[in-house]
Amino acid sequence: MENIKGIIFDYGGTIDSHGDHWSEIIWDGYRDSDVNIDKEVFRRAYVETERELARTPVITPADTFRDVMLKKIASEMSYLLQWGAVDETTAAKSTRIAAYCYGKARESVDEARPVLQYLAGKYPLVLVSNFYGNIEAVLADFGLRGFFKAVVESAVVGVRKPDPAIFALGVEALGLDAGEVLVVGDSYRKDILPARSLGCATAWIKGKGWTPEEDAQTDPSQISGIEALKTLL
Repeated sequence: MENIKGIIFDYGGTIDSHGDHWSEIIWDGYRDSDVNIDKEVFRRAYVETERELARTPVITPADTFRDVMLKKIASEMSYLLQWGAVDETTAAKSTRIAAYCYGKARESVDEARPVLQYLAGKYPLVLVSNFYGNIEAVLADFGLRGFFKAVVESAVVGVRKPDPAIFALGVEALGLDAGEVLVVGDSYRKDILPARSLGCATAWIKGKGWTPEEDAQTDPSQISGIEALKTLL
């Protein structure tokens, strides 16, 4: 890592959930609120909601992560109601589940903040994220925006991971050669492989993935968590 002069961070999963896929955090929120449904039915609602958010401007640029969670969980419950998987009383727990998820995100962000502060004192940092057009509001709410020289958001630039082009925009924002850039992410397929294809160094914060194949994947770039970057660099 002696050649590294700048760092690109992913956001969702990397900074706000200790590397775990966000479906797992939300699922834990369901269980914490005693929502007893089959996990595969939940996962189906999760996917349908993600598709809905991609199709329609449900999330606005001013929405914080709390707002995102409120809208996500409400949408998931709407699908679950349609399918008869929950009743109205259970669906009313969506606010509690959203609060649980926001709390978990804040815990993770609070742990990541001093690491980001330390690294920002040594390197220029850029954020590259697949997000809904409101990442600036999310970063501001969590007190993170000042650490990043630039933010490259999929909904704004029109390119989504795993397309390496979005990481190329991050490298360009740093003003460095790809070989001088470390990319930190939680997804092997969406972060590590595309960044590596550009010649970037990589650090994979591996948590609970979406599929068993992801969970079984290993790679030399794996690190235990964001705190490990202070030792790595």
